[in-house]
Amino acid sequence: MTDRLRAIEGLALAGVLTAVFDGVHALGDQLVQNSHDASTKGMHGSHLVYVTDGSPVEEDPWRHGKAGRTCTASAYGRRSVSRHVASYSAVQLASTLAVTRTLGYRVPASALLTGAAINAVTHGVIDRRDPLLWLAEKTGKTGYIKHATVVRKAGGEGTAYPKAVQDDAGPGTALMELDQAVHRAIGVAAALVTAWITLRKGDRRP
Repeated sequence: MTDRLRAIEGLALAGVLTAVFDGVHALGDQLVQNSHDASTKGMHGSHLVYVTDGSPVEEDPWRHGKAGRTCTASAYGRRSVSRHVASYSAVQLASTLAVTRTLGYRVPASALLTGAAINAVTHGVIDRRDPLLWLAEKTGKTGYIKHATVVRKAGGEGTAYPKAVQDDAGPGTALMELDQAVHRAIGVAAALVTAWITLRKGDRRP
């Protein structure tokens, strides 16, 4: 294969992978993600919470047996984000395989797994929130985060939000927009690395 054809193949593959990663991003990050994991993956702190649902022990200190098992809030947050990253990665890998194999192209396992690992590890780090807040501070976006918040309307007694509450991290907020921007930018880098490894492997027949 000539250098020109190799470059064209690399550009085409990187473009397809970028499109796939970006196209299924919301599917894995929003639709497939467990609602409870979405609300608890950013939990931090050394205070104890219950393993079953993440609620603080101090609010209900009388649970016993399996229902009474506890862990720190940080440990609970790590478990939640790990489940989310696992399902997100599964969606991304399955989609990448489906698209490339349908088009008659074989991306080596090593390339696929490297790209998935880049997305998975960075996704988990970003979704723990503190690293994203640090990045926002370093890039001068703290004011943007404080300004662009939303108010969740009151749902009434017995709901998660019995009273209206200000949200600075969920859908519609600046932090959410920054989260999505960083995820997508990293997806481009992961696509480039995946394409580069693939070209070095040689045989791409299905």
